Amino acid sequence: MNTRALLEPASLKAGAKKKTRITLRNEEKILDAAQGVIAEFGFHGATIDLIAERAGISKPNLHYYFPTKVDLQIAALRRTLDVWVDSLAKLDPEGDPAVQLSRYIAEKIEMAHQNPVASRVFANEILRGAPLLNGYLRTELKALVAQKAKVIRSWIAQGKLAPIEPIYLVFLIWAATQHYADFAPQVRAVLGIKSLTPRSFGKSIRFSAMSCFAASCRARKTRLISPRRRPA
Repeated sequence: MNTRALLEPASLKAGAKKKTRITLRNEEKILDAAQGVIAEFGFHGATIDLIAERAGISKPNLHYYFPTKVDLQIAALRRTLDVWVDSLAKLDPEGDPAVQLSRYIAEKIEMAHQNPVASRVFANEILRGAPLLNGYLRTELKALVAQKAKVIRSWIAQGKLAPIEPIYLVFLIWAATQHYADFAPQVRAVLGIKSLTPRSFGKSIRFSAMSCFAASCRARKTRLISPRRRPA
């Protein structure tokens, strides 16, 4: 799904030209800095001066690539959503639910591992009421989740999953996977470790996948076995 339709600011839509490698490289450098500053100080505390300093460029040069602060904020959010949304969109109705949902969980946790700052930028936007994302959340994201809820319901109808509310299953996956990025200090403190290693994330992938399927497996077992135990 293309997140750009609702998220692209007017200043970036008009007269768009093919970007050079230098432009792309500089934009990536600015976005890296912007995401880091927003994750640390929030949207209101993330000043253009600080972002430019972190990116190692002048403020006028930054405004050449992102004319306004809102343009930069939207670009930072879109960078995260393009990846997240594509992962959810790949759920295949013809696939096995265990494989499809396990892949989605693994990809989400890998995103938390590889780029936790991006997740924190998104969390900051949500915590302040989603002023930049509200339209997108109510339209494109809502439509995508509804579409994938139909996929999950089809698996339930085929007996591949126990009855479960699909949208709340998606919520559960989001909460379980993004937790490792958004609440990393808490996770490290409780586990008694200095940093989250690939092994830590491997464990979280296995546990999250097991948790999502445990209830449905028990329910299917109950439906299949309990009737045989009933007295004639």
